[in-house]
Amino acid sequence: MEFDVVIVGAGPAGLSAAIRLKQVNPQLSVVVLEKGAEVGAHILSGCVLDPSSLDTLLPEWRSEETPIRQPVTADRFYFYGPEGAVRLPNALMPKLMSNEGNFVVSLGAVCRWLGAKAEGLGVEIYPGFAATELLTDDNDNVVGVATGDMGVTRGGEPGGAFQRGMALIGKYVLVGEGVRGSLAKEIVERYGLAHGAEPQKYGLGIKELWEIDPAKAQPGLVQHSFGWPLDLATGGGSFLYHLEGNRVYVGFVVHLNYKNPYLSPFEEFQRFKRHPDIASLLEGGKRIAYGARAISEGGWQSVPKLAFPGGALIGCSAGFVNVPRIKGVHNAITSGMMAAEAAAEAIAAGRSADRLSAYEDGWRASPIGRDLEPVRNVKPLWSRFGTGLGVILGGIDMWTNQLLGLSFFGTLGHGKTDAESTEAAQKHRPIDYPRPDGKLTFDRTSSVFLSNTNHEEDQPVHLVVKDMALQKRSEHDVYAGLSQRYCPAAVYEWDETDPAAPRYVINAQNCVHCKTCDIKDPNGNIRWVPPQGGEGPVYASM
Repeated sequence: MEFDVVIVGAGPAGLSAAIRLKQVNPQLSVVVLEKGAEVGAHILSGCVLDPSSLDTLLPEWRSEETPIRQPVTADRFYFYGPEGAVRLPNALMPKLMSNEGNFVVSLGAVCRWLGAKAEGLGVEIYPGFAATELLTDDNDNVVGVATGDMGVTRGGEPGGAFQRGMALIGKYVLVGEGVRGSLAKEIVERYGLAHGAEPQKYGLGIKELWEIDPAKAQPGLVQHSFGWPLDLATGGGSFLYHLEGNRVYVGFVVHLNYKNPYLSPFEEFQRFKRHPDIASLLEGGKRIAYGARAISEGGWQSVPKLAFPGGALIGCSAGFVNVPRIKGVHNAITSGMMAAEAAAEAIAAGRSADRLSAYEDGWRASPIGRDLEPVRNVKPLWSRFGTGLGVILGGIDMWTNQLLGLSFFGTLGHGKTDAESTEAAQKHRPIDYPRPDGKLTFDRTSSVFLSNTNHEEDQPVHLVVKDMALQKRSEHDVYAGLSQRYCPAAVYEWDETDPAAPRYVINAQNCVHCKTCDIKDPNGNIRWVPPQGGEGPVYASM
């Protein structure tokens, strides 16, 4: 199938690119591939939406019926201890940290709305089709993608429902798979796009949706915290967003450069909910959804080259999240628009399958660059000096950028990758986490059930361990089997029935596609690839 532009991923970046292409030239043929069962099925974000880029893409949206309904009404920041909290005055926060004018939304619902907008303009959207392969010409220019075969058995043979994948050819391919996407990862390595950039850094965000007592609901309240239950050497924090309808998003982010292999981000989140402030809010409520996803945190200095021969990276595939703001959707939308404009201009000039240099050369001077540059040192300062001093120095750096337009630190590097940051188990002690009570705190299995995750069991495992002997020798023996703890979906376990020969068990059917294993494994020995199209979580309201 041939198109002018092929877009991988129906997230905010991909859909915005599709819409912009049709706005610039309605005659362009545009297709969007989405590995989720429907648009929005795999979308997970906080989400407090900065609408600035949406105002540019769809200026009329505020006069329409949209899922963007709940404005932020209050903005609070806390430092948590085990039993209490200290509220940080809003006046101490740089202006860029303010959520005035933003909205609390379900990003999945926003993407479904954007999908309908795109289809109304003539964009073809194919949900349930995972792009698994780059198609290149004789000069190694990307000329399209292929979707994965369906109905392949676990043994790798065609089954009774076998269906060959499709080849989608385009003059340009825009890749917006989200964080740590398999095609984006291949593209970065294949074309050396990360040369000269700092290593990308990541966090793991875990989120639940609760329906709470109406008397406790405060629609529009946005609350962030750092501190307990994490120690001051471990980066991360919480978010609490009140929606309409007595619903609240409760979430926790752990920076994946943590050292202790016994730490479990999922258990730290459950422990966080035991804090008196959170427990009292959720008491009598009902948990109705769960999900987890990696977050790109490297920022300005970790963004790779965006243009490759035949296309470009957009959205979180490029790493445009603003870490202190915990926002990236506005930058994803802007990147989609910018890449679309560059592709449309190139096609109008009769070009194809070359580098979209206008997009590459323009992003640092765009609203994306202006958003990321002033906060570029927050993450490295936090990593170097810990939550106490690091957050203070990061705040000072944001203020000097705001008031003086400069940083006394210049541009700091990130150093090690998150995988390299993990220390051997012998340097740490196991953490004794409380057992779940089934009311406020829960186990992984019941949580995965709420994510509506489903995978056909008779298919090749999409979590590929490259060297099983290395996994035993290193991940098990040196790092105490940390994959059992960093995975928020109970995918990995070491069966110690025979202590002399522990067996690595991969429960791939539980995978919520967070990509943490692809990031945190100490040897880079686990590779995440897409399962059959349409499989994985189905996030209805996240």
